[in-house]
Amino acid sequence: MKIDFEKMGGLVPAIIQDAATRQVLMLGFMNKESYDKTIETGHVTFWSRTRQTLWTKGETSGHFLNLVDMKVDCDNDTLLVRVNPIGPTCHTGTDTCWGEDNEPLGSDNSPLLFLAELQDLIDQRKREMPEGSYTTKLFRDGTNKIAQKVGEEALETVIEATNGTSEHLVYEAGDLLYHLLVMLTSKGLRIEDVASELQKRHDPNWDKKRREAKAAGKMK
Repeated sequence: MKIDFEKMGGLVPAIIQDAATRQVLMLGFMNKESYDKTIETGHVTFWSRTRQTLWTKGETSGHFLNLVDMKVDCDNDTLLVRVNPIGPTCHTGTDTCWGEDNEPLGSDNSPLLFLAELQDLIDQRKREMPEGSYTTKLFRDGTNKIAQKVGEEALETVIEATNGTSEHLVYEAGDLLYHLLVMLTSKGLRIEDVASELQKRHDPNWDKKRREAKAAGKMK
């Protein structure tokens, strides 16, 4: 990611957004050093213009901004930083620096959208391969090992479905979905590709079209 730190004398604005609710939480500034520390630690770190020093949000309050991902705008001089906040963001005690409640924006922010957010994080792990990350270990083990984990988690999910509790079933299904997302990422695919496939199958004529396509292929 190319960031133009020189345009504003070494700083770029960093818009902080909750990855789950999509609410804008605050605006800060980063320089190259604070950007690198954010990537290294996973805690959003700014450059304090008043104190002229690095400032990790939450270092005194415990209200960290845990990094999900970062994107740079079309001019390469503004960052959109998506986070999972721990506690209120503003020093006044409010959820945002505008005094707003950090609630989902609109009805489309269902928990299902978190699957895409989670895969964004898995994509980031694959790019950066941070030490100590379980996801990093999976990628280093390779696709065959990842596929084996998917199989193991599928079996555990089936066991809970037939002989376990609903609570344990949901837990194991979560493990299964996570490892499936890792496997998709390892093959350059996303959960949206799976959703698109299911969406195509929702067409009443889908099976007919598939059979016709197979027939056409055999004729060739």
